[in-house]
Amino acid sequence: MRVDDFDFNLPEDNIALRPASPRDAARLLIVKDGLEDRRVRDLPSYLQSGDAIVFNDTRVIPARLFGIRTREGSAVRVEATLHKRLSPHRWTAFMKPGKRLSPGDRIRLGETQDRACSLATLDATLEEKGEGGEVTLAFDLSGPDLDAAIATAGVMPLPPYIAALRREDDQDLTDYQTVYARHDGSVAAPTAGLHFTPALLDALSAGGVSLHQVTLHVGAGTFLPVKAEDTADHRMHPEYGEVSLETAAALNAVKARGGRILCIGTTSLRLLESATGEDGVIRPFAGETSIFITPGYRFRACDILMTNFHLPRSTLFMLVCAFAGTDRMKRAYAHAIETGYRFYSYGDASLLFRA
Repeated sequence: MRVDDFDFNLPEDNIALRPASPRDAARLLIVKDGLEDRRVRDLPSYLQSGDAIVFNDTRVIPARLFGIRTREGSAVRVEATLHKRLSPHRWTAFMKPGKRLSPGDRIRLGETQDRACSLATLDATLEEKGEGGEVTLAFDLSGPDLDAAIATAGVMPLPPYIAALRREDDQDLTDYQTVYARHDGSVAAPTAGLHFTPALLDALSAGGVSLHQVTLHVGAGTFLPVKAEDTADHRMHPEYGEVSLETAAALNAVKARGGRILCIGTTSLRLLESATGEDGVIRPFAGETSIFITPGYRFRACDILMTNFHLPRSTLFMLVCAFAGTDRMKRAYAHAIETGYRFYSYGDASLLFRA
């Protein structure tokens, strides 16, 4: 399929720079037989006792770091967004300016754009240089010491389409994290989950809907544009995820009883589909997945998907087209743009029923 088939025009005014307040006041577009405009707090009325919801309980780390590259007495300001942990002291990262970096460079991170370096010990050596600005960094610190230094020196890695329009601030430390986040490791939020409040979770449980957690650590590759002209030529960055034995068994029992599975966000859907065999049985999973879902994919586990509104030509828009139908999703997005829905990470949500 041509990537151009998933293009559309999105006015900049539709890009959300802050989330709705309260979280569950965000708009929710129901995409089923037709289109219906509701609010996220109305979600319980579209589910029934015996259904199950799957959340991604990953926690976003402050993975964006500013610093200095030094080489033979010269120094250049750099910016790094950590991408994937390789070992207790090694990370892959996307770095700018990529063309001015070489293996062997020393990188001193911990400096923000408006203050002097506060963590002189957060030093690293650039080990390898890949494509698209991706590098491998070997830090001098390791394990919990490195984690603590990153937590102190880093800032929330807001998506490029927000960071280009405003600076991150302390409010993002709360806003860009789900209320049920548990396991550190993501450099991007599972954004559909940002709409949930403790009250909404209680209302869902009171209605007989069971709540389950999986973990997929979202990498910065989720923001990378699709540069290929054909979807067959695009390669996804692998991301690490886990589905426990208990969660797999509970979800299989829900399916056996005729209940439906609602995935909150494309991350939980991609992980659950990776853990499900051709026979439709969900199995425990611990490893990396680079599953790329495009129209024609046969879904095995997920019946309903709640997700935000995605970028044109993105792998996530391709996924929702595969789930609910390309023509239907193009109509839904046209309606969302026309009626002022807010797009992307801090934007509104849609509830999609599988085609």
